Amino acid sequence: MGRVIARDLRLAFRAGGGFGLGLAFYLILTVLVPFGVGPAGAELARIAPGILWVGALLACLLSLDRLFALDREDGALDLLATAPVPLEGVALGKAVAHWLTTGLPLSLAAPGLGVLLNLPWPGHLWLGLSLLLGTPALSLIGAFGAALTVGLKRGGLLLSLLVLPLYVPTLIFGADVARRGAEGMALGAPLALLAAVSAGCLALLPFAAAGALRINLR
Repeated sequence: MGRVIARDLRLAFRAGGGFGLGLAFYLILTVLVPFGVGPAGAELARIAPGILWVGALLACLLSLDRLFALDREDGALDLLATAPVPLEGVALGKAVAHWLTTGLPLSLAAPGLGVLLNLPWPGHLWLGLSLLLGTPALSLIGAFGAALTVGLKRGGLLLSLLVLPLYVPTLIFGADVARRGAEGMALGAPLALLAAVSAGCLALLPFAAAGALRINLR
């Protein structure tokens, strides 16, 4: 599995994949929101947690269709299916590589970008923490969706339609953690639920993604 992760990281950096693309999209979205909403600091502070979480979610979508599609096109996926590593490990490795090139950079950049949206200072720490806890679920769900659509031509739109509804619980709990942290409220419940969503995705979705890959490779 480590070789799968290393290979995907090399390909992502060489091709200028999710790493730069996701961060650029996130920065542009954060800069544009104040122009659309207006300069009212109180209004920006109120919507900042939700905007920053929605931006991270959409940024994660940008490179999902590349997870398995490129390997399917060049025949690498067939070789991975016959490798000693089970397909569950391959799916998990792909999700981890996607998180390292997309979810982790977004989690580290979000607290700094929160300044542009007038996010209160106590919320910066909790925004970053909520993204660190929640973005692994986004990558795992995305890997499952990419495995389902790997056999389809131009399946990017269908992939987005499949995974966006599954992203909703992570979005709700993650934005709630950031909002409660910014307002100084108790946040034990949404934080625990966010961690539970990521843990549940880690326990179940690599097996579901592997099953979808086996069906598509028949």
